[in-house]
Amino acid sequence: MTGTALLQLSGITKRFPGVLANDNISFSVAPGAVHALLGENGAGKSTLVKMIYGVMQPDQGEMHFDGAPYAPARPSAARARGVGMVFQHFSLFEALSVAENVALGMNKDAIGKDLNRLIIEVSESYGLSLDPARFVGSLSVGERQRVEIVRCLLQNPRLLIMDEPTSVLTPQEVDVLFETLRQLSSEGCSILYISHKLEEIRTLCDRATVLRGGRVVADCDPREETAKSLAEMMIGTSLSFPERQEPDLGDERLVVEELSAESPDPFGTDLVDISFSVRAGEILGIAGVAGNGQVELMEALIGERATEDGAIRIDGEPVGRQGPTERRRRGMCSVPEERLGHGAVPDMSLWENVILSARTRKGIEKNGFLDLGIAHDFAREVVDTFNVKTAGIEHTARSLSGGNLQKFIVGREMLQKPTVLVILQPTWGVDAAAAADIHRALQELAKGGAAILVISQDLNELMAISTSFAVISEGRLSEPRPTGSMSIEEIGLLMGGVRSSAGKGASAGKGASAGQGAAR
Repeated sequence: MTGTALLQLSGITKRFPGVLANDNISFSVAPGAVHALLGENGAGKSTLVKMIYGVMQPDQGEMHFDGAPYAPARPSAARARGVGMVFQHFSLFEALSVAENVALGMNKDAIGKDLNRLIIEVSESYGLSLDPARFVGSLSVGERQRVEIVRCLLQNPRLLIMDEPTSVLTPQEVDVLFETLRQLSSEGCSILYISHKLEEIRTLCDRATVLRGGRVVADCDPREETAKSLAEMMIGTSLSFPERQEPDLGDERLVVEELSAESPDPFGTDLVDISFSVRAGEILGIAGVAGNGQVELMEALIGERATEDGAIRIDGEPVGRQGPTERRRRGMCSVPEERLGHGAVPDMSLWENVILSARTRKGIEKNGFLDLGIAHDFAREVVDTFNVKTAGIEHTARSLSGGNLQKFIVGREMLQKPTVLVILQPTWGVDAAAAADIHRALQELAKGGAAILVISQDLNELMAISTSFAVISEGRLSEPRPTGSMSIEEIGLLMGGVRSSAGKGASAGKGASAGQGAAR
């Protein structure tokens, strides 16, 4: 560490019952630096930045900001010192305007009298165009992230913390974000950047601190490393990525014909005339910016919303009127986007959470009674097979880090040996090693004859594992094509709502298009 550091951490330690989350962490962030914080799931990154931002306090150690002692008791105290943070999950109210959301997240003395004018000035000066009067519910995900960033910029931050900022953006929106961050850096603002996308780290960041098991294990210039070497620093062992396999395709297992459905959410997206099929051995990847009908499509496919009986077929049988349990009996399993609350009940144990979705296919429920021994054994199998870091299967889903909970939910579904798997955001918030394991498991499941539908905003992920590819935009699906037949640029434009080859007709979404922001 040097005397010129903007932020210095010395011996930061944080303990929770049974877990040492941060163990004697020391590093510094220089003024104007774009500094990456890397680590596998459960390495302690989130705990550390929460202490920097004042959400929680360390048990031991000291922090200094601009040479002075720094110990924020709450986020407002951190913001007052010049620290801003853009969280992975946005803290915005859809029914309020951009200006109202900005005001809610700012200290009172920083709001000023003419907030609308300030929003316009700041957003335009950083290439983040925003209309203060628009309701957040009408914005694309990329535009919502702009709201979060502009809210921070209005407080003139000297350190901006960003947690997985590109996980929901098109390639074009990522380019805009990176230009903004480079401009901030050139003006002297430091960026502490958390991401599992290692090629992004190599492109953007000029320094990286690597955590493993709550400790600092490396400090490097990521531009001098490869994505593989960075991943191996994070996991402490060699890493191999799955190779694309030529599929041996069988019969159609999942068929969707002219599926249309109105979203009950006033800010949702209606599905319009969606048709596709997935054959045994095939992995169909669907790309799209969040809010373009992905959740509505999944709910229709897995039986959480009834559709016309013949619109969806599993192995030739119409299932449109059947619920999730009956579809599971027919071989369909699913992984939803929302981990806590949809994929798992937060305050139920891991073994209780396997009962929720596996009771039918794993024989846990028999004649109206539950065999808890099978539930315990299956929960342990999931934990062991997918390397889920937990103190035990009796601990709650809430106790796991986001990435470890994702591994648990994915493993719970895949180990049921489905013949059809629908999975939304399979590696969201998961480190490189775990992502490689999930991709390999998906390929093995397809090789065994399953039909797999992967819906993701990560284009690199879809290009790596999919055998065929489509784009969903404003509730319409482009015609599936062999993976590799479209460039990243073409895909990004389709994701942003440019309709050269995606679907038929005009927008079907409610209100403003969920994808318009990327195409402007």
